[in-house]
Amino acid sequence: MEIGDSKGTEQQGDWKTKVSNHIQVGGIETSVLDNGAGRGTRIAWINTGGGLRFKVVIDRAMDIAEAFYNQHSLAWISHGGVTAPQPFSDKGIDWLRTFGGGLLTTCGLSHAGGPESDSFGDRGLHGLIGNQPAEIISIVQPDLRAGKYDMSITGIIRETRPFGPSLELKRTISATLGEAKLRIHDEVINKANTAAPHMLLYHFNFGWPIVDEGTDILWNGQWRPRFEENAKIFREGNAFKKAPAPLESHLGSGEEVALIDVDADIFGDSICGLHNEKLGLAVALKFKKEQLPWLANWQHWGKGEYVTGIEPSTHPLSGQAKAREDGTLIFLQPEETRAYDLELSVLTAKEEIEEFELKVNVS
Repeated sequence: MEIGDSKGTEQQGDWKTKVSNHIQVGGIETSVLDNGAGRGTRIAWINTGGGLRFKVVIDRAMDIAEAFYNQHSLAWISHGGVTAPQPFSDKGIDWLRTFGGGLLTTCGLSHAGGPESDSFGDRGLHGLIGNQPAEIISIVQPDLRAGKYDMSITGIIRETRPFGPSLELKRTISATLGEAKLRIHDEVINKANTAAPHMLLYHFNFGWPIVDEGTDILWNGQWRPRFEENAKIFREGNAFKKAPAPLESHLGSGEEVALIDVDADIFGDSICGLHNEKLGLAVALKFKKEQLPWLANWQHWGKGEYVTGIEPSTHPLSGQAKAREDGTLIFLQPEETRAYDLELSVLTAKEEIEEFELKVNVS
């Protein structure tokens, strides 16, 4: 669709007289789930009008659940799917009880990694933020007749307690009519009067059919297996950048993770993603190396739980205790803000996909 095309007002004027309401083409629609484990949960469907549509779960840190390009699903959805937030699922691996998968699950804001305990407190798997609801402060719809094709939803999510720490995530998810692309702009602010530890992980989860046997998993950088002693996939000489058929060894909790000091181009952008040649479909994820210097590639090829995660982060899944120990833990001073920008694009043209693969520098 050529909505945002700059080929002249004559072409644009032709369709302007045929559309009554922007929602006929695309836009943002909010609603509340009324059944199952997600009952009462606020959501927003965003339709870009360019083939990409996705569900923002307002009550789960504005994370993204289902996502589709035309008839093809992009995201992996867990057995539980969307559930209502449970802010006190913060011990041990309780986080998994409400892990719906989805295109994006946010981990942080002060801890990302496994459960741990030290003199600074107890921290459950992947932190608190994913179980916090957002306060929506802005929804901007496209205005076709004014030539404004952008749409966005902005909310504030708080990880806070009296006397600190008190971190605030201001998240804007935006898109443009006619483009198969979404953008995330996050600002993390320390609202307390003392310094606060900060870690952030963007847990993107991709599933069938974009992930299928033979799908290329695209990233580049210096890597190591998270647990070298039992690495069967992430080892030199193995084809770990090709999705395999379901593995018997991944029944139950079987999985492997690679930690990547991700490469960046001359503009400071790190680019990674997936390419399913059979579908003629690729997903490209772009972010700033300066903001998110690490990448995790989670591979879990279980029957019925077939997923790979591509996860930009501030730290290499080290958790707060290890980062504190090795001096890499980020501390935000009172009123200090850190910004993060990510862009996910769906590619279908052969030339676009070839350019994408060239940028990732596939070996």
